[in-house]
Amino acid sequence: MAQNRKKVLVLGAGYAGLQTVTKLQKQISADEAEITLINKNDYHYEATWLHEASAGTISYEDLLYPVKSVINEDKVNFVKAEVTKIDRNAKKVETDAGIFDFDILVVGLGFESETFGIKGMKDHAFQIENVLTSRRLARHIEDKFANYAASKDKDDRDLAILVGGAGFTGIEFLGELTDRIPELCNKYGVEQSKVKITCVEAAPKMLPMFSDDLVNHAVNYLENKGVEFKIATPIVACNEKGFVVKVNDEEQQLEANTAVWAAGVRGSQLMEESFDGVKRGRIVNEQDLTIAGHDDIFVIGDCAAFIPAGEERPLPTTAQIAMQQGEHVAKNIKQILEGQPTQEFTYVDRGTVCSLGSNDGVGIVYGRDIAGKKAAFMKKVIDTRAVFKLGGIGLAFKKGKF
Repeated sequence: MAQNRKKVLVLGAGYAGLQTVTKLQKQISADEAEITLINKNDYHYEATWLHEASAGTISYEDLLYPVKSVINEDKVNFVKAEVTKIDRNAKKVETDAGIFDFDILVVGLGFESETFGIKGMKDHAFQIENVLTSRRLARHIEDKFANYAASKDKDDRDLAILVGGAGFTGIEFLGELTDRIPELCNKYGVEQSKVKITCVEAAPKMLPMFSDDLVNHAVNYLENKGVEFKIATPIVACNEKGFVVKVNDEEQQLEANTAVWAAGVRGSQLMEESFDGVKRGRIVNEQDLTIAGHDDIFVIGDCAAFIPAGEERPLPTTAQIAMQQGEHVAKNIKQILEGQPTQEFTYVDRGTVCSLGSNDGVGIVYGRDIAGKKAAFMKKVIDTRAVFKLGGIGLAFKKGKF
């Protein structure tokens, strides 16, 4: 082995980190660099499918696969550990499994739920955050139906579900719920008209990335399936009874035995502790995806606030962007190893599709609005492509959506 092998350390096996590693292992030889991937779980999960596992329309096992199934262990050292500290100047990363030093660092630590300081939200509402939270939520919803069916003094709140947030995650979760509820009603002999799903959104418009036509399609579809929307209605607190909302400056209690928060994410808390100028877990990148003052540290995915040249706002945090960033960072690391200059990142927007359960959806693909079955089909294509890009044809065949 060459003595001057550079140590490449990648934190996080989400879309960004895993894409970096799977691309890099194809581009370099074991002599060129020592690649270490650190992740707190020994599996990767499809974060864009969490809303499905949360509603119980797919099993939590469907969204994950072992990290080791997609890495080349001759070139990549996988360590299951939780990162506790990043020392950017000493070029060391502390974990609960020891300290690792690096020549090149890639931070792809992913997202966590952001409750914007709303009182009680962390304690009383379910979050759609990871495999465990999704599994817990799906089980809880079913338990409430079972409880309702079995009890003499029936509590209608067992069949009431409150969803905070009508952004992407909230709407996709509502779509899955409308697929799931008829199954649960059937299984537990519950009258479907008794189920009450309410979505509460503070902003005046839901799904702000889409045209009014697409938003109307989504609203009509979900309302026809029994979802009630309260738009321009801020949630001021969450308690054991449900949400407290503000309507015309007066507080009202919405009651349900299931409250779900789907209205905000932020980058990892470790970002604030490790770097300067971090806002809500995100740091502004240089154009080549490194960070100011550190040309050997790349930050990508949900922890990055990448502002394309000439624009004012950072790109949103999506899987599509995270994967393109991972691919680009792999190229830039190869450039560094070869003594070449790094290249600027350019995002190619292939479109965005929001599913409404498994048979409907709304989206923009290559600049054109699509809705209905066509959108649902495109969503399955996108989801399967993500698996294929990380794990190849075998994994796409096993985990894909067809």
